[in-house]
Amino acid sequence: MIRLGLISDTHGLLRPEAVGFLRGCDHIIHGGDVGNAGILEELAQLCPLTAVRGNNDVGSWASALHDTVTLTLGGVVIHAVHDLATLEDPTSAGYRVVVSGHSHKPSIVERDGVLFVNPGSAGPRRFKLPVCAAELLLGAANLSARIVELPIA
Repeated sequence: MIRLGLISDTHGLLRPEAVGFLRGCDHIIHGGDVGNAGILEELAQLCPLTAVRGNNDVGSWASALHDTVTLTLGGVVIHAVHDLATLEDPTSAGYRVVVSGHSHKPSIVERDGVLFVNPGSAGPRRFKLPVCAAELLLGAANLSARIVELPIA
């Protein structure tokens, strides 16, 4: 079983609760709006990290990030993009999972054989939306995702 940690929209705030949740993951995917290079450095100390650039990721540190990244883990093709509105047809592209951010609204939806996971925002609280992250478990014959609200004060 491969455990992927999914996080997005940290906006410069990497909460200790998020780090605790992600500890022990085999890989982390950050769905953009990271906020600064220090967050990427801290996450990369936990395990391998893949991150995409969000609409608020600007400056020289963010130039190394791509708008989208496609990777295969455990035989599963995963595509990461910050804003789903920029995504073209994921089914014809062969993606099994799409990880996004941007809306700050956590969601897990499966459409046409593609699992869409938005881990929500793990950074500063926006409106009354929860502060959360997600995990994706990849097994030999199945995959599952869950969103976890982080226990913040």
